Amino acid sequence: MEQFESFIWTRTIILVLGSIGSCIACGRDEYRIGEECCPMCSPGNHVHKHCTKFTTTSCVSCVAFTFLDEPNGLMKCAPCSSCDSDLGLRVKQPCTSQSDDFCEPQEGSFCWFSNKNGCKIAQKHRSCKPGQYIHHTGTTSTDTVCADCPGKTYSDGSLTSCQPHTECEFLEIEPGTPWSDSECGVSSLPTAGIIAGVLIGVLFFLTIAGVCLFMRRRKNLGPQIPTQASPDQEIPMLSGGIGNGNDSSPHHSQ
Repeated sequence: MEQFESFIWTRTIILVLGSIGSCIACGRDEYRIGEECCPMCSPGNHVHKHCTKFTTTSCVSCVAFTFLDEPNGLMKCAPCSSCDSDLGLRVKQPCTSQSDDFCEPQEGSFCWFSNKNGCKIAQKHRSCKPGQYIHHTGTTSTDTVCADCPGKTYSDGSLTSCQPHTECEFLEIEPGTPWSDSECGVSSLPTAGIIAGVLIGVLFFLTIAGVCLFMRRRKNLGPQIPTQASPDQEIPMLSGGIGNGNDSSPHHSQ
C-alpha cells in the first residue's frame, strides 16, 4: 500500500513538473511550436519550416506586394495596403518587404483615421457657406474652420476674411448682405452723362448759329456811304450862294 501511494505521488510530481516546463515562456525573439521555442524570422521574412530539436527555423523572404515589419513566427506575409483614392488617400511611401504602404491625404483632405503606417481614412475639407469666411485653413491633419461674417461685411464662403460692403455714392439699388455686396446705381451714370453731353452740344450749336445770324443781319443793316458825283452832274445851288454866272444880285461899281 505504501509503495502504491509513493508511486502515485511520484507520478503526480512528474506531471506537475512537465506542465510547469511546458508553461515556461520562450525568449523575446522566439516563438513556441509544441514543446519547442523556435527562433523568429527577421522583418521582411516569414517561416518556411519550424524548428525541431535538431534544426533551427527556416525563413524565406516575403514576395512582392507583401510585408512583415516585425520579427515573427508566421508562415505567410501580410498583403500590402492600397492607398484607396475613394478614401481620399494617395501613396507617400510605397510598400516594401519590411513596411506597408505609407498613405497620406489627397490635396484638399485631412486624415480622419491613422495608425503607425500612415493615414487610413481621409476626409474632404469642409466648405464654408455663403455668409461665412475661412477662419482657419484646413491642413493634412485638421479640418477647415469657418466663422460668420460680422455686420456690414460679406463673403461668398471662399474668402479668408470678410469684405466691407461698398458705400454707394449715388444710389443703392440693393443693400449688402452677409453673403453679397451692396448693389449701387452705377448703371445710370453713363446715361446721365450722355444726356448732359447731348444738351451741351445742342447749346453750343445754337450759340454758334445765333452768333452767325446776328453778324449777317448787322452786315445787311449797316450805314450807306454815298458815292462821289460825276463831273457832268449839275450841283444845285443853295439860295444866297454863288451860281454859275447867272447871279441876279447887284454888282457894285467901282
